[in-house]
Amino acid sequence: MSDPALWLKALHIMGFAAWMAGLWYLPRLFIYHHGVAPGSEASDRFKVMERRLLRAITTPAMAATWLLGIALALVQDAWTEGWLHAKLLLVVGLSGTHGMMARYVRAFAEDARPRDERYFRIFNEVPTLLFVGVVILVIFKPF
Repeated sequence: MSDPALWLKALHIMGFAAWMAGLWYLPRLFIYHHGVAPGSEASDRFKVMERRLLRAITTPAMAATWLLGIALALVQDAWTEGWLHAKLLLVVGLSGTHGMMARYVRAFAEDARPRDERYFRIFNEVPTLLFVGVVILVIFKPF
Protein backbone atom coordinates (compact mmCIF):
# COMPACT_ATOMS: atom_id res chain seq x y z
CA MET A 1 0.00 0.00 0.00
CA SER A 2 2.98 2.31 0.39
CA ASP A 3 4.13 2.00 -3.24
CA PRO A 4 4.45 5.61 -4.48
CA ALA A 5 3.60 4.56 -8.04
CA LEU A 6 0.22 3.23 -6.91
CA TRP A 7 -0.56 6.48 -5.11
CA LEU A 8 0.50 8.51 -8.13
CA LYS A 9 -1.60 6.30 -10.40
CA ALA A 10 -4.68 6.61 -8.17
CA LEU A 11 -4.35 10.39 -7.94
CA HIS A 12 -3.64 10.64 -11.68
CA ILE A 13 -6.83 8.71 -12.47
CA MET A 14 -8.84 10.93 -10.10
CA GLY A 15 -7.47 14.06 -11.73
CA PHE A 16 -8.17 12.66 -15.20
CA ALA A 17 -11.75 11.78 -14.20
CA ALA A 18 -12.38 15.31 -12.92
CA TRP A 19 -10.81 16.85 -16.02
CA MET A 20 -12.92 14.71 -18.32
CA ALA A 21 -16.07 15.61 -16.37
CA GLY A 22 -15.38 19.26 -17.14
CA LEU A 23 -14.53 18.58 -20.78
CA TRP A 24 -17.78 16.65 -21.19
CA TYR A 25 -19.98 19.16 -19.38
CA LEU A 26 -18.68 22.47 -20.75
CA PRO A 27 -19.82 21.82 -24.36
CA ARG A 28 -23.28 20.88 -23.04
CA LEU A 29 -23.38 24.21 -21.23
CA PHE A 30 -22.37 25.96 -24.47
CA ILE A 31 -25.25 24.27 -26.29
CA TYR A 32 -27.75 25.40 -23.66
CA HIS A 33 -26.17 28.86 -23.37
CA HIS A 34 -26.34 29.31 -27.12
CA GLY A 35 -30.12 28.91 -26.93
CA VAL A 36 -30.77 31.82 -24.56
CA ALA A 37 -30.77 35.52 -25.30
CA PRO A 38 -27.50 37.40 -24.72
CA GLY A 39 -27.73 39.58 -21.62
CA SER A 40 -30.65 37.60 -20.18
CA GLU A 41 -30.80 36.27 -16.63
CA ALA A 42 -30.38 32.74 -17.99
CA SER A 43 -27.31 33.83 -19.97
CA ASP A 44 -25.79 35.35 -16.84
CA ARG A 45 -26.41 32.08 -14.96
CA PHE A 46 -24.65 30.09 -17.70
CA LYS A 47 -21.70 32.50 -17.59
CA VAL A 48 -21.24 31.82 -13.88
CA MET A 49 -21.57 28.05 -14.35
CA GLU A 50 -19.10 27.98 -17.24
CA ARG A 51 -16.55 30.18 -15.48
CA ARG A 52 -16.72 28.23 -12.21
CA LEU A 53 -16.54 24.84 -13.92
CA LEU A 54 -13.52 25.92 -15.96
CA ARG A 55 -11.61 27.70 -13.19
CA ALA A 56 -12.50 25.67 -10.10
CA ILE A 57 -12.59 22.14 -11.52
CA THR A 58 -11.50 21.64 -15.11
CA THR A 59 -8.27 23.65 -15.20
CA PRO A 60 -6.95 22.48 -11.80
CA ALA A 61 -7.82 18.90 -12.76
CA MET A 62 -5.92 19.27 -16.04
CA ALA A 63 -2.87 20.57 -14.16
CA ALA A 64 -3.08 17.71 -11.66
CA THR A 65 -3.44 15.17 -14.46
CA TRP A 66 -0.33 16.47 -16.23
CA LEU A 67 1.80 16.78 -13.08
CA LEU A 68 0.80 13.42 -11.66
CA GLY A 69 1.17 11.73 -15.05
CA ILE A 70 4.68 13.10 -15.51
CA ALA A 71 5.60 12.03 -11.98
CA LEU A 72 4.16 8.56 -12.61
CA ALA A 73 6.09 8.19 -15.87
CA LEU A 74 9.28 9.20 -14.06
CA VAL A 75 8.73 6.79 -11.18
CA GLN A 76 7.87 3.95 -13.56
CA ASP A 77 10.64 4.90 -16.02
CA ALA A 78 8.09 4.66 -18.85
CA TRP A 79 9.44 7.41 -21.14
CA THR A 80 10.63 4.95 -23.78
CA GLU A 81 7.27 3.17 -24.08
CA GLY A 82 5.55 3.73 -27.45
CA TRP A 83 2.05 3.56 -25.94
CA LEU A 84 2.99 6.42 -23.59
CA HIS A 85 4.11 8.58 -26.53
CA ALA A 86 0.77 7.94 -28.26
CA LYS A 87 -1.11 8.64 -25.04
CA LEU A 88 0.77 11.92 -24.60
CA LEU A 89 -0.21 12.93 -28.13
CA LEU A 90 -3.88 12.35 -27.26
CA VAL A 91 -3.47 14.22 -23.96
CA VAL A 92 -2.00 17.16 -25.89
CA GLY A 93 -5.18 16.97 -28.01
CA LEU A 94 -7.29 17.06 -24.85
CA SER A 95 -5.27 20.06 -23.65
CA GLY A 96 -5.91 21.83 -26.96
CA THR A 97 -9.61 21.07 -26.64
CA HIS A 98 -9.46 22.49 -23.11
CA GLY A 99 -7.87 25.67 -24.47
CA MET A 100 -10.58 26.02 -27.09
CA MET A 101 -13.23 25.66 -24.39
CA ALA A 102 -11.53 28.35 -22.32
CA ARG A 103 -11.78 30.69 -25.32
CA TYR A 104 -15.46 29.83 -25.74
CA VAL A 105 -16.09 30.56 -22.05
CA ARG A 106 -14.52 34.01 -22.55
CA ALA A 107 -16.57 34.61 -25.72
CA PHE A 108 -19.85 33.67 -24.04
CA ALA A 109 -18.89 35.89 -21.07
CA GLU A 110 -18.81 38.79 -23.55
CA ASP A 111 -22.26 37.78 -24.88
CA ALA A 112 -20.77 36.53 -28.13
CA ARG A 113 -21.92 33.33 -29.79
CA PRO A 114 -18.60 32.08 -31.24
CA ARG A 115 -20.09 29.09 -33.09
CA ASP A 116 -23.52 27.72 -33.91
CA GLU A 117 -25.30 25.15 -31.77
CA ARG A 118 -24.62 22.34 -34.26
CA TYR A 119 -20.87 22.96 -33.97
CA PHE A 120 -21.04 22.58 -30.18
CA ARG A 121 -23.05 19.36 -30.53
CA ILE A 122 -20.31 17.91 -32.73
CA PHE A 123 -17.50 19.43 -30.65
CA ASN A 124 -19.05 17.73 -27.62
CA GLU A 125 -17.85 14.37 -29.02
CA VAL A 126 -14.16 15.30 -29.37
CA PRO A 127 -13.23 14.76 -25.70
CA THR A 128 -14.99 11.38 -25.76
CA LEU A 129 -13.03 10.16 -28.78
CA LEU A 130 -9.74 11.27 -27.22
CA PHE A 131 -10.74 9.69 -23.88
CA VAL A 132 -11.44 6.34 -25.56
CA GLY A 133 -8.03 6.44 -27.20
CA VAL A 134 -6.26 7.23 -23.92
CA VAL A 135 -8.02 4.43 -22.04
CA ILE A 136 -7.34 1.85 -24.76
CA LEU A 137 -3.64 2.79 -24.85
CA VAL A 138 -3.28 2.62 -21.08
CA ILE A 139 -5.10 -0.69 -20.68
CA PHE A 140 -3.74 -2.60 -23.69
CA LYS A 141 -0.32 -0.90 -24.16
CA PRO A 142 -0.30 -2.06 -27.79
CA PHE A 143 3.27 -0.94 -28.49
